[in-house]
Amino acid sequence: MIYLDNSATSFPKPICVTNAVSRAMKIYGANPGRSGHTMSKKSGLEIERARQVVTGFFGAYDTKNIAFTLNCTQAINMVIKGILKPGDHVVVSNLEHNAVMRPIRKLEKINYINFTVANIYPEDFDKTVDSFRNSINSKTRLIICTHASNVLGFRAPIERIAAMAKIYEIPILVDAAQSAGLLPIDIKNMDIDFLCVAGHKALYGPMGTGILITNEGDKLDTIIEGGTGTNSLTFCHPKEMPQKFESGTPNMSGISGLKAGIEFVQKTGIKNIFNHELSLISYLYDNLKNMKNVELYTPRPNKDFFVPVLSFNIKNYTSDEIGKILNSNNIEVRTGLHCAPTAHKIINTLERGTVRVSPSVFNNKQEINKLINIVSKIN
Repeated sequence: MIYLDNSATSFPKPICVTNAVSRAMKIYGANPGRSGHTMSKKSGLEIERARQVVTGFFGAYDTKNIAFTLNCTQAINMVIKGILKPGDHVVVSNLEHNAVMRPIRKLEKINYINFTVANIYPEDFDKTVDSFRNSINSKTRLIICTHASNVLGFRAPIERIAAMAKIYEIPILVDAAQSAGLLPIDIKNMDIDFLCVAGHKALYGPMGTGILITNEGDKLDTIIEGGTGTNSLTFCHPKEMPQKFESGTPNMSGISGLKAGIEFVQKTGIKNIFNHELSLISYLYDNLKNMKNVELYTPRPNKDFFVPVLSFNIKNYTSDEIGKILNSNNIEVRTGLHCAPTAHKIINTLERGTVRVSPSVFNNKQEINKLINIVSKIN
């Protein structure tokens, strides 16, 4: 089986991750921070070690800035619904995932907020920043931008958008679901107020893991309240990070596995992983471009403007039909709309979707050649 759907979730996981999950199930079996016995304390220490790894990896200000979530979607919702007030205005990009657009649309529908869409222009960062700047008005309270498109692979100039946002004193939420583990991210140097991360993609952690990283937790209201193992006598939910956003029992084994995944990325090297994956996608692009019935939607992936994701179609086929043929040949890719109709609208694929290929560090050129051969036969 050739797995090329790593933008959805990475597979296989590194051995160190599966070992960490197994080990956590055996020795960190107690609820961290909920009891005073030995196993609970061990679990709590493992959680803190995970916070330290995340803090160093993303350049966070403090371990208290790290809140573990179920996924990136939950982290995004925590920010959107925790910071916005009635009448607020939001700026979003034209490439946002439904993790952003659905909560935004829901708040708009009940006349709670309104929003403006700014365009991300591939390979033109100046034009992109201008689009965000021109979308701001006097009621703008939040800017939301994906770091990299899960459909087209376009990168957004997050550093420049964040610098512009600082001038207008508007916080920025960065959706790093597709970039964390592939692109260097330093929250302090990049002036990111809210970083939302998927732990199970390019960080190679288990599914059911995500992270909200912020030094501005005091500006967010909570959308979930409950037991935190602290101040149990009061019915008032904690206001301090990270307990404020970690109600209920955490995914102990998942967090331990995520720590191991980040350590794997650090050891392997982000640059090495990125270059390997981009070389595979570029090789695939060059071969597909020479096939007359294959439809490509982006320029050739450039390391300064893209992440290793490629969408394509074949004339007279739906993306699902192509996916079924590939699957019958033991090649697993993503087909359809990829939960991002805003991106598909740009390339006019709302009706048929696209075939999306997203490799990991474990894929190789021979596997890409098999994909190319099958597409050639379909073509």
